[in-house]
Parts: sequence; C-alpha cells; structure tokens
Amino acid sequence: MIDPIGTISSIHARGFGFLELDDGRAAFVTPPDLNPLLVGDRVTATITTSHDGRHTASALHLVERFRVELFGTVVRRGAKTFLRVDRTVANTDWRLEGANDVDEGAFVLARIAEGHAAFERVVGAADVALERLRVRHGLRTGYPDFEPVAAWVPGREARRDLRDIPTVTIDGPSSRDLDDAVAALPAGKDGGLRVLVSIADVDALVPVDSPLDLEARARATSVYLAGQVLNMLPPALSEDALSLLPDVERPTLTVELRVDPEGEVTSVDLYPSLVRTTARLTYSEVSAFLDRGDAGAMPPVVLDTLRWLRTAAARLGAMRAARGGMELLREEAHFTLDDAGEPTSIDARSDGSANVLIERLMVAANEAVARWLVERGLPGAFRVHDEPTAESVKDLDESANHFGFTLGLAGRLTPRGVAALQAQFATSSVRPAMQTVLARTLGPARYTVNPAPHFGLAAGLYLHFTSPIRRYADLLVHRIVKRYLAGDRALEAGDPTIEELARHLNLQAFRATKAENERQRMLAARLFAGRIGERFAGNVIAVKPFGLVIQLVGLGVTGTIATEVLPEAAGPYRVERHALVGATRRYSVGDALEVVVTNTSEELGRIELGPA
Repeated sequence: MIDPIGTISSIHARGFGFLELDDGRAAFVTPPDLNPLLVGDRVTATITTSHDGRHTASALHLVERFRVELFGTVVRRGAKTFLRVDRTVANTDWRLEGANDVDEGAFVLARIAEGHAAFERVVGAADVALERLRVRHGLRTGYPDFEPVAAWVPGREARRDLRDIPTVTIDGPSSRDLDDAVAALPAGKDGGLRVLVSIADVDALVPVDSPLDLEARARATSVYLAGQVLNMLPPALSEDALSLLPDVERPTLTVELRVDPEGEVTSVDLYPSLVRTTARLTYSEVSAFLDRGDAGAMPPVVLDTLRWLRTAAARLGAMRAARGGMELLREEAHFTLDDAGEPTSIDARSDGSANVLIERLMVAANEAVARWLVERGLPGAFRVHDEPTAESVKDLDESANHFGFTLGLAGRLTPRGVAALQAQFATSSVRPAMQTVLARTLGPARYTVNPAPHFGLAAGLYLHFTSPIRRYADLLVHRIVKRYLAGDRALEAGDPTIEELARHLNLQAFRATKAENERQRMLAARLFAGRIGERFAGNVIAVKPFGLVIQLVGLGVTGTIATEVLPEAAGPYRVERHALVGATRRYSVGDALEVVVTNTSEELGRIELGPA
C-alpha cells in the first residue's frame, strides 16, 4: 500500500504540528517526527487512526521542499553556531555554517543546504519585519537574467490598430504595473455600446518556458505588502516595457463587448491589438468627475469616454443585480507609512464609483473570455466558486441573527439570496463586520481546468484574463487565446497539465493572500503598540476556543479577547456554536463591545484586547 502524501500545514508553539493530507484529512505530528521538516514541505507518511477518529502521522519522508531560504537569529552552543528559525516555519534550530563572525542574536537570512543552513547576510533592524514575513511564506526575490528591454517590434505580427481611440487606465495613485486600459464607443441607433477592454500582451515579451516565464510561473502572482511589492515579473517589464503608460505604443489583447441597453453582452470579439493610452487616471479623480462633474486636470478628450464607460458599467451592474451574487462592499484598512516604513495612521477605506466601474468592466471581460473558450472547446484556468454547504448556510443564518438580521434561510443559499442579505445590512452600522462574516461563510474561489459556475459572482463561467502582469493564470489564458487565433486547433478542453498547474496557482495565491493579510496585522500591531489603554468600539465576528475575535469599528482591523481576561465571576466559559457562554454572561457573534487595547505582538500580528 502506498503511503499517503500531504503538506506540513502548521507548527504549534509547543513543537507539534499538523499534516494536511491530499485526501482532505488532517493528522497530528509529534515534535520528534517534525524536527527535520518545515511548514510547506510535501511528505509521505504512515497514518494511524484512534478510536475517536483522530489521525496521527509518523515515518514522514520528504518528497518536495518549496522553500530555499530560512530566517532567524544566531545562537551559539559551545563552539557550534545555530539558526533559531522562525517558529511558525520550523520547530527546532538548524546548524548554521559560515556565520562564525556574526554576533549572537543578530537576525540573518540563510539558504537551505544539505542538512544545514548556509549564512547569506545579516538583516538590518529596519528590514526585519518584511524579511521575516517574506521568508515565512516562501516568497521569492531575484529574477533570472533577461534582456533589459524585450524585443517587441510594431508590425511584426498582425494587430488591430486602436491607437486613435481615446483609451484610459484607471488605477490607484501608487500603481505602476498598469495592465488594463478601457475605452467605449458611443451608442449606435439600437442603443448598443461597444466597450473595449485592452490588456497588456505579456506573452509578446515573455516567451513561454523561458527562464523569466518559469520564474513567473513559480511565483504565480505579485504580492502587495504595505511598503514593498514583490512583482511576478521584473519591474523593468511590469512597470515599464509592459505597463500601459500614456502616449506609448503597447501590444495588447482586446476584449470587445457589445452591451445592449438592458446590460446584456450580445457579442464578444477577441483580437491582438495595438494601443496608445490617452491618459493615466486615478480612482479618486475619476470618482470626482463621475460623482460631482469635477474634471480637474483630466484631458477633455477622455471625458465623453468616461461618460460612456459609466453608462456601460451601469448597464452591466443592472444585469448583475438581477441575477444576484455578492457585491464587493469592501472596507479595508489603509496604513500611512513614513519614509522609514513606520505606520503613522490607519483608516478604513471603501470603494468609490470609479472602483465599482472598473470592477464591473473587468468582471464582464473575464466572463466573456470564459464563455468564448468553452464555446470553442478550449481549455482554461477557470475560476470556480462552490455553493456553500447546508452547514455553512446554517452557521450564517445563526450569525446574522446575532447581528439582528432574520434571514429565514431554508438550508440553501442562492446568489439572489446573497444579494438580498447584503441589501439588509448595506446601510447598517455593522455592515463591515457582517460583510466579514459573509465572506468567511462563502470561502475562497479556486482555479481549475474544469469549467463550473462562480457562486459569489452568480456567473455561469468565469476566469482571470485582465491582469497578466500580476497573475500567471491570466497569462496562461492569454496564450491559449493567442494560439487559437493563430490557427492552432490542437488544444483540448480538460487538459490535465493545466489542472496540475492550477493546483500550483491555487497554493501560491493562498500563500500570497496569507502574507498580505499578515502584513496588515503586523502593521496594525506595531501601530497599536502606542495605543495601549485606549478604548474602541467593536463587534464580535467569531468565537474561538481561546476567546473572541473583535472587528474594530471604522478601522478595518481585528483584535482578540482571551477567555482568561473576561469577567472571572461570570465563568467558566464554554463554546456553544456562535457564542462563548459563562455561568452568568454570554458573548455572541454580532455583539457590540467596548474594548481596551491591553497588549500587542508585531511578530505574531496580534492585538490583544480586554472588555472596557
């Protein structure tokens, strides 16, 4: 019998860990069995199951290791030097070679060698937090050698010339990797609008299976950490040669959508194109124009384009509203950093009208390309989001009830049911907390070669096409489209090699998201270290065995209240589904609490709270 394969998923502070098996089971790993391994390692194991159904893994053998680096502090035991590795990555110290002259206690970066760690460099105090985070999640740095400016030459291949059409990019003010541009042509006699979504043609400059392509595939996505961006592609490409900068000719792939007055996309055309963007606009200035008519310094030639784009987005929004699904009512923590990278303030920011406009256009383009591929029997990295289980729906119903919303769900949640739920709390003061609970219930989407619906968007088919500078899944789809347009008919739906790549993309996307969220929590902990003793309003958004998870109102961050700091006289406490229940006190999901900051841990990204 072949031993099952799995991934070391986590390590506890006490030294034990857990193995997540490919068949979905989780198994306990004792410290001795875990000692030579790292979180993320792929291993085979012997699994034993106790009478109560708990699994234990033993005889673990390393199959594959995705990490190449370790981060930690130098420790010495006699004449030997060790690296005290980040305890979320390894449960034991590693022998460290080449660091005899490094001071004990120094933070260092090391490469993983055969049975030991090889010293690379000392990490300065200002870089410790980011380096710890980067290595903790196995995020890569450095790129293979490539030509400084790739050799795309206008006229080398057939492209539709869109250079004379007013076309704009709309992004955040700090964005430099501009991979999507939009244009709209006035409505015809039948009211139909033509919307052109032009996307940077990364494949034109990054040949498939080239060293640069293999590095991008390994990374799978750009990672946006406050204060640092780890680009999937080198900045010379992502922020220059490929970026759709104004007044510069760029090769693109264009999705041309015809949108009728009711928001139906009645036709789709896909073709290689050549664009020269007219203006680089920001969300804030476009929102000012759409909301108040304030054109600011925007070129007059793009104002009609923005008006027609607003019309198109409104039509598409009406169609989406009719079919249901989740509106992205984001309220995210935004940190202001000083020149040294220190957080100086935090506020919760919501999407404006320009963000909504771009989101609707990009979703429409992604849906259109997904349908285009399936109609032609082509494979793709489809984005699939499963319908929530009956148990998840029951949990959501109970959680919403604690927030004061009566849903009356009958065991199943539909996309229109999601829209109806969001309509209930759209104007409520607890909207951010309720949105967090809803997002957790629905869970993440995934890439797969097998087309299926995207529940959250109420889309029959969906994929990612509009950000190939930042996501490898989009680049993969671009190449499939280009091969078909060039006459290649050898591609077949359900290609197993794409499914294998999709599993890798899912894992890397999970790691990137986890790192981005952890960076936010670390910055929040650093900022709140100076606010100990201050009081805040919050809502309980989760109940855990250790206590309560609290989302702070108006800040977009969470903290925790440990059970031991709750009123002792009301205890002892026990978890009952969505509540922490004591002898005389009950804390439920949805409860509003006034809390006080008692402690923080930047390394763990934790804000510790107490009842005020």
